Amino acid sequence: MGAIPTTKPKIYYDCNDCPAFCCSAYERVQVTPRDIRRLAKHFGVTEEVATARYTKMWDKERVLRRKRDPLFGDACQFINSETRGCGIYHARPAVCREYPVTKRCAYYDLYKFETEQQDENQNHKVSPSRQIRPENIPRGRHHATTLGDSLGELTCR
Repeated sequence: MGAIPTTKPKIYYDCNDCPAFCCSAYERVQVTPRDIRRLAKHFGVTEEVATARYTKMWDKERVLRRKRDPLFGDACQFINSETRGCGIYHARPAVCREYPVTKRCAYYDLYKFETEQQDENQNHKVSPSRQIRPENIPRGRHHATTLGDSLGELTCR
């Protein structure tokens, strides 16, 4: 019999050290009926109220609503603008729970690269919200359109 591994695979990202790129880069975060039940339970409302209040239809798919964000222009409605953390972490949709599906997160790699480049020109650490500006976020040809479509792979518009 083989031994059961006791260590987790090494990951190369830290969501707590990121300004929540994945919560802003994807225009659509797909939700399932189970996600809606989870949101309803979290907020103590009916599934109908949760559906109307927290989601909307995008073509033929149900997605989370978005809100204005001081850092990226707009983001998931549940992102905390101050801490950059998820306001519904324990009730977040399945697609958010599964992201990223690899040991690396492309957004975190970009963030670390940018902060290293900025730190080379500075003697002090600057908070992510001051380092990264909405106008510097790449949008357009390789902008990811939905978190549910590819779970981490950038897709073209």
